[in-house]
Amino acid sequence: MQQETSSLSITPPFGYGAVVPVLNSQRIRPAAGLVPPALRRTNAIPVTMAEIGPASRHYPVIFASADNGQSFGVVALVGLANNENLFVSPSNTWVDGVYQPAYLRRYPFCMATVSQGGQQQDERIVCVASEALDDANGQPLLDAEGKNQPWWDSQRHLVLEYEADLIRTQQMCDLLAKLDVLRPFGAQAISKSGAITNLAGMYRVEEQLLERLKADDLRMLIGKGVMSRLYAHMISLDNLGALLDRQPA
Repeated sequence: MQQETSSLSITPPFGYGAVVPVLNSQRIRPAAGLVPPALRRTNAIPVTMAEIGPASRHYPVIFASADNGQSFGVVALVGLANNENLFVSPSNTWVDGVYQPAYLRRYPFCMATVSQGGQQQDERIVCVASEALDDANGQPLLDAEGKNQPWWDSQRHLVLEYEADLIRTQQMCDLLAKLDVLRPFGAQAISKSGAITNLAGMYRVEEQLLERLKADDLRMLIGKGVMSRLYAHMISLDNLGALLDRQPA
């Protein structure tokens, strides 16, 4: 979905509806912890390299590819079936006691890709979900002196840091693809009602492939902080069974 703003075409990230660039004059209605509707109906949430550790305690963290293994991203599985998110409470907030991915915590803000004249631009801009704009009851971004409100400073920092983490995550995924240590795997889940779900399109690190790497490559993975994330990812696959336990009877 794309939204036209003047001569710009803004492509919102996955799970967002229409978005517009953030302006100092806007008043924003906070998300109040609510999960956006589209993300209530997905079984995978993107996570960054920095999040693999905390996310691995609660979710299976896997590598996913939309082009048959040419490129990869990192996601936390939050459901075993399509359109299933087992971590949304009846009040449409994230359930208590589990790590909430930054992808959700940054909402209603995001960084979005911009095209102009049909050409995608290198820069990305800070945007806000159109549905969060509220001139009557929303919170201003600036105080009476024209300085950022503390809540906006905090949220803006999260958005920018998340974007920087995305770059580091992509660099990690490109490195793993180059080293050829990711392999596809599938799983079959049988729900409490007896329904069978075949999970496919997932990739994981094969430990024996890591063991075959040259010493220099292993030192590089350790030095870049990648190796610890890979072991967290591998251990997190045990959480596939925990997803079954979360399914309703």
